[in-house]
Amino acid sequence: MRIFQNNAYLCGVKVTFGQAYLKELFEQGKTSDKKHRFQPDIVKRYQQRIKTLVSAPRIETLYQIKALNYEVLGGDKAGISSIRVNDKYRIEFTVNMFEEPLVTICNILELSNHYK
Repeated sequence: MRIFQNNAYLCGVKVTFGQAYLKELFEQGKTSDKKHRFQPDIVKRYQQRIKTLVSAPRIETLYQIKALNYEVLGGDKAGISSIRVNDKYRIEFTVNMFEEPLVTICNILELSNHYK
């Protein structure tokens, strides 16, 4: 995987990070602020899930990976997609698709405790 500034590229999917702590978690496995601290297992799974997003040839292929529980949210989170990190945590992101060349941009918004 190649990383350029704030973005990760591979195939037709580009991942950006909406907040600095999300990028730090992915690249360094920890954050510089005390507000966004997670257990090591959550960080490891978060990194794996971001790599899964980056390596997906198309965003639609995420539906086929049952463990991700990929879904497009509704209600007050309409327009936001999510994948599962574990039973309690999920990654929320927006998806934008562009033609010529076909590029999908996933902007990671949050790593959230789904049940809080």
